[in-house]
Amino acid sequence: MLESFAILTLTAILAGVSAQQVGTITAEVHPSLTWYKCTTSGGCVAQAGKVVLDANWRWLHSTSGNTNCYTGNGWDPKLCPDNDTCTQNCALDGTDYSGTNGVTTSGNALTLKFVTQNRYGKNVGSRLFLMKDDNTYEIFKPLNQEFTFDADVSKLSCGLNGAVYFSEMEADGGRARNPTNLAGAKYGTGYCDSQCPRDLKFISGKANAEGWTSTSANSGVGKFGSCCNEMDIWEANSISTAFTPHPCKSVGPFKCTGDDCGRPYQDPGVCDPVGCDFNPYRQGATDFYGSGKTVDTTKKLTIVTQFITDNGSATGNLKEIRRLYVQNGKVIVNAVNQIPDIPATGAISQEYCDSQKKKFDEKLSFQNHGGMQVMGDSLKRGGVLVLSIWDDYAANMHWLNSYFPEDCKGYGCARGTCPADSGVPSKVEATTANASVTYSNIKIGDIGSTYSGTMASTPAAPAPLAPRKRRHGATRTH
Repeated sequence: MLESFAILTLTAILAGVSAQQVGTITAEVHPSLTWYKCTTSGGCVAQAGKVVLDANWRWLHSTSGNTNCYTGNGWDPKLCPDNDTCTQNCALDGTDYSGTNGVTTSGNALTLKFVTQNRYGKNVGSRLFLMKDDNTYEIFKPLNQEFTFDADVSKLSCGLNGAVYFSEMEADGGRARNPTNLAGAKYGTGYCDSQCPRDLKFISGKANAEGWTSTSANSGVGKFGSCCNEMDIWEANSISTAFTPHPCKSVGPFKCTGDDCGRPYQDPGVCDPVGCDFNPYRQGATDFYGSGKTVDTTKKLTIVTQFITDNGSATGNLKEIRRLYVQNGKVIVNAVNQIPDIPATGAISQEYCDSQKKKFDEKLSFQNHGGMQVMGDSLKRGGVLVLSIWDDYAANMHWLNSYFPEDCKGYGCARGTCPADSGVPSKVEATTANASVTYSNIKIGDIGSTYSGTMASTPAAPAPLAPRKRRHGATRTH
């Protein structure tokens, strides 16, 4: 997900919590979330799932008491003088999902608040994983299937991102492979993505305290990052949306350092942080997605993503990623690209990606990391479903909904209508604290089995757009 790397904040006593040992101060109770498996012959069958909060949002304290191991943007020098000592001294605890983190469930719906004031200070954003049971993440293998869910993004304005994606994490959170990880999936450990995030306080069962550098009043980055293949199904707010495969040269979670970690949104390392995106606005369909547009973001919508293989079976190679929407009982086919020299399609394929990178004059990181073939191989192995809400300390979310990068010229620069001064986290957290996103009705199954509706009429395609000129004063993002 071109944007999955998020530096989110948690202040006061919960300012930076993420551990591998287990505390006993707060009981960990996973909220229930119903989801569905579907077939064309048998319909959809409810599954009794649960969600778990990512370890990076949890309280990290001493194993002998309640002293913070991490406060504000730094580690306690006595508890964490080095990674090994820190790993021994610090424990990850349970959490109050609603009161502390702003996470609630009801039946098949999950609501994530952006900012939650609590007795410890405030929690900003959240990242959760769907579970098979209390100790295991659900693994999804979507090839030759479609993945569908409903979303309400009406409260997500410029600079916010409600994201749904698959990351090639381990089902047990890395517990079996890393003996020092005593917390496992039960406490949301083992996160990785294509941005190789270095803001994770524990990676592969060890603390990431050595070389820690602050990036804001409540966050920082360490020497190590956590990389893996990532399929961004949905990165969106009420202004713009994109779906993006991000292949990696590694298989499963990879603990990176130095050049192997790359730079978020920019330079590749083991993984491709940019990916091959389809953002309707960026592809010239400026009237397709947004308030009052063909896909109207003032209302709840259904997102359908189909993973088409070359032989029509789950053993085939990933050939195409297609997108449909359903709203008000109408099935809406994804917008078709309007940029010249790129295929007139609304789907992602290797041909589309090759043409897009050439037309937009971008690095061939997607191709150099194996492109659709590697992304398909990852989805055969399976990924963990991630659901999140976040703001962007690295690029102000301009790569999703504004003009990016600042010095961009020609096609592909405009990603949405948000102004150049939008998305600054300090402003976003102050002015849109009440924002939230709701995901519901999650389904996976045979092609055509997870949604219904009548086909909406397709408007005539507009003439291909001319290249956009750089907007004066645009701030660099993505």
